[in-house]
Amino acid sequence: MKTIYLAGGCFWGAQKYFDQFTGVISTEVGYANGPDREVSYEEVCSDSGHAETVRIEYDEDKLPLKILLGYYFMVIDPVSVNKQGEDEGIQYRTGIYYTDEEQLPAIREVCAEVSDEVGQPLAVEVEPLRNFFPAEEYHQKYLDKNPAGYCHIPKRMFEVEKNGL
Repeated sequence: MKTIYLAGGCFWGAQKYFDQFTGVISTEVGYANGPDREVSYEEVCSDSGHAETVRIEYDEDKLPLKILLGYYFMVIDPVSVNKQGEDEGIQYRTGIYYTDEEQLPAIREVCAEVSDEVGQPLAVEVEPLRNFFPAEEYHQKYLDKNPAGYCHIPKRMFEVEKNGL
C-alpha cells in the first residue's frame, strides 16, 4: 500500500472522484502543507495557507501512481493558480504532496508530459508532504451525504472507470 496527497481545488469532489477507482483503498479529506498547526475549515477559508487535499491510500499493483496521476490531471486545470472552477483562494491551489521519495520519478514524468501537452509550466506544486490535518467529519464523503452539493468537477467524471471515459 502507498499513500499520496493530492490537492485539486475543492476536496469534496476530488474525494468522490478518486473513490471510484479500483486500487484506491481509502480516502480522507484534510488540510495540507500550510503552517504546522491544526486548523479549522473557517481558518482555511480565511487564508491559513493550507490546501484542501485528499489523502489517497492506493494499491500500486492495481493502480500505478502514473495512472492515478493521469486521473488527477483529468479533473484539474493544471495552469490555474489558486483557482479551480468557481473556487478561488490559496486553499484551492493544486499540489502533489508525496511521502516517499520513490514516488518522485513518476510524479516528475507525468508532470513533464502534462506540461508538454499544455505548452507551459504547470501551477501544480510538487513537494514533500509537510503536514496534513484531517478535515472535520462533516466534510468526509460530503457529496455522498449531500448529493446536490456544489462541485467544480462535472458529475460525469464520477463514473470515469465505470463508463470508460
